[in-house]
Amino acid sequence: MERLTLITKPQRGYELLDSGKEEKLERFGDLVLARPDPQALWEKRLGEGEWAAAQGRFLRSGKEGKWIENNLPKEWQIKFGELQFLIRPTSFKHTGLFPEQLSNWEWIQEVISQRLSSQKVLGSAPPQPDHFPQKVSAPSMLNLFGYTGGATLAAAQAGAEVTHIDASKTAVAWARENAKLSGLDDKPIRWIVEDVLVYLNREIKRGSKYDAIIMDPPAFGHGPKDELWKFEEHFLELMKLCQQLVSDKPLFVLINGYAAGYSPLAFAYNLEPFVKKFGGLIEYGDLTIEEEGSSRLLPCGIFARWKK
Repeated sequence: MERLTLITKPQRGYELLDSGKEEKLERFGDLVLARPDPQALWEKRLGEGEWAAAQGRFLRSGKEGKWIENNLPKEWQIKFGELQFLIRPTSFKHTGLFPEQLSNWEWIQEVISQRLSSQKVLGSAPPQPDHFPQKVSAPSMLNLFGYTGGATLAAAQAGAEVTHIDASKTAVAWARENAKLSGLDDKPIRWIVEDVLVYLNREIKRGSKYDAIIMDPPAFGHGPKDELWKFEEHFLELMKLCQQLVSDKPLFVLINGYAAGYSPLAFAYNLEPFVKKFGGLIEYGDLTIEEEGSSRLLPCGIFARWKK
């Protein structure tokens, strides 16, 4: 196993301008937002005047909160990486984009492209009499707790067939909007509003298999029929189901996490059964964003990934 720190650097569509005192100042396209972030346990670099100039600032109020607006539109579009996203500030402080995932999306695309390229090489020899050229088949990927679809769009753009699952009808609709904005609405993506565990058990009974699985399990949640999800109670069950759903020649399994208190090692150890059965490599570590004009890295989550 290898430990990594994945870093999202500033770019035209997004940058972390400043952070500190449990807040972060971010630019999404041309608009600047200030949001709470408990990981930013240090002093801010910029003055309060620059923070006050943000078009939106999120203030906590109980379990939710509210945006203090300064000419802040309800939604706007940005280009991030090679994809287009609709940014929409919500009452839970989220915007619909998790920039720290960019390195994972690039990794997903690289692995999928390598599989497709290797198939083309194998099928490149001239066909013999009574034989047809080998057909290049698209890898199948399952994206669990898919939210607004960043990983789904990255995989589809690289040439995979994707099944995108989320319990929120609103999130799936948002992901479909992002697909359309990115010019990917005609790609082979299945959009499913369903409880993840219910869906996986049904897929196992059907005998379905997938070449790759991505998951971003929350700490707590409910399915569309009020099915309960608790990370500490259901995560191991989720991993056992995924072991039954990978194909005979799988590509990868990727776990992302934002639930407080867990080490990325906890995720990495759950990928060991894939190494035992198929070989390959496990990488794990932290998801971070590099601050503009500074060497500081804002911790944003953890990950573990296995690749054949």
